[in-house]
Amino acid sequence: MAKVAYYSGETFPLEMHKVRIIQKLTLLPVEERLRAIEGAGYNTFLLENRDVFLDMLTDSGVNAMSDRQQAAMLVADDAYAGSETFTRLHDKLREIFAMEYFLPTHQGRAAEHILSRVYVRPGSVVPMNYHFTTMKAHITAVGGEVVELVGEEGVAVTSSHPFKGNVNVNQVREIIDERGAENIAFFRMEAGTNLIGGQPFSLENLRAVSDLCRSAGVYLVLDASLLADNLHFIKVREPGCEDWSVAKICLEMAKCSDIIYFSARKLGFGRGGGIVTNNPDIYTDLRSLVPMYEGFLTYGGMSVREMEAITVGLDETLDEDMINQGPLFIEHFVHEMERRGIPVITPPGGLGAHIDAKGFLDHVDQRQYPSGALASAVYLASGVRGMERGTMSEQREPDGTEPLSHMELLRLALPRRVFTLSQVQYAIDRIHWLYDRRRIVGGLEWVEEPEILRFFYGRLRPVGDWQHALVDKFREDFGDSL
Repeated sequence: MAKVAYYSGETFPLEMHKVRIIQKLTLLPVEERLRAIEGAGYNTFLLENRDVFLDMLTDSGVNAMSDRQQAAMLVADDAYAGSETFTRLHDKLREIFAMEYFLPTHQGRAAEHILSRVYVRPGSVVPMNYHFTTMKAHITAVGGEVVELVGEEGVAVTSSHPFKGNVNVNQVREIIDERGAENIAFFRMEAGTNLIGGQPFSLENLRAVSDLCRSAGVYLVLDASLLADNLHFIKVREPGCEDWSVAKICLEMAKCSDIIYFSARKLGFGRGGGIVTNNPDIYTDLRSLVPMYEGFLTYGGMSVREMEAITVGLDETLDEDMINQGPLFIEHFVHEMERRGIPVITPPGGLGAHIDAKGFLDHVDQRQYPSGALASAVYLASGVRGMERGTMSEQREPDGTEPLSHMELLRLALPRRVFTLSQVQYAIDRIHWLYDRRRIVGGLEWVEEPEILRFFYGRLRPVGDWQHALVDKFREDFGDSL
């Protein structure tokens, strides 16, 4: 049930936790922020955390742990093989997904690597609702092709559609007929499509895709990394599911899937990952790569202390008073920016608030990476670190051409149980200031462009001298204020 507070006729999300451990933050003066972003090559991934005020880069591995999770870490069984910690985590996954087999991995992209190595072949295709950066890189590295089948509403900036992550079911039929089931490595559904604003898919849509895949003999793979938000949205947005528990919705989603993989850096408030299935043949297919690349079958590269924390975190994920916390704060973040005229992705999705960089910086050519430029500008204006989710996050075609992203987004993630409402309000205020002065901001160009996953560690520079003009305007408006 949604928890909101009322004050002066307005509603605000209400934290269903109290703070017992704190970490000191630093807000640098704007001139020092300029030196920091220059040193990072205008790539927010390369900023030192000590130079960041509010870290909204990601929710991966940075969600706050509860007292129960920290207590559980003290009873971890650190046996190399046959650990009781593994058994507890396995039992919890069996409970929430009703799947018998579990292969642990050190994080979600390790699961992507194993799935791609085993099932993807040169010339094979992996249809999906929408790609994620690391999964696409794994698939293409072994010669596979990614085909996105998200509906038209999925790449609309503003919309009232509740499930923008839905697949176009007619296109599923077409690709099976055109490519042949034998050439489809698997069909991937991402719960909470990351690159188009954390948008969910419906249970009805998942069932329809599952029926088509099973009739054709194609495995359906569910990326459950952002499952918690998708569960919440099904409960509050999908007719017929409003009276179901999130645990029941989770089981219904699992019934539709042949393989579920997840990053526990997102799902479970810990640091790890894994693959679950009910199919013994799938388990056997994948099993040998875990000891080769990850670790033994009962730890898979994870710390046993993190595994204990994940077990408790999965329980907390399905808690009706906890699962709504992220979406409620994101909704407030989005609606407040929308109210101030800032272009944002609607309806609010999961993971974080997503600013439409093409709308914010409509004067910047998409080939000059407006999402990356906006990420740098927001950092200069506020000390807030967000993540570029646009053309920078794509990868060049084999012939070197630059594919332009469907959407140019600046993602401002809200790690769970981390930020206070006043901190969110500060971010909104500084972004509003920047929006009113957006014409100052220009684009970026590459200085060092890696071939794979360039957005992680590539370096850029401003086109022109807009960064200094923005700092000058900041000082003119704010004086000595940080």
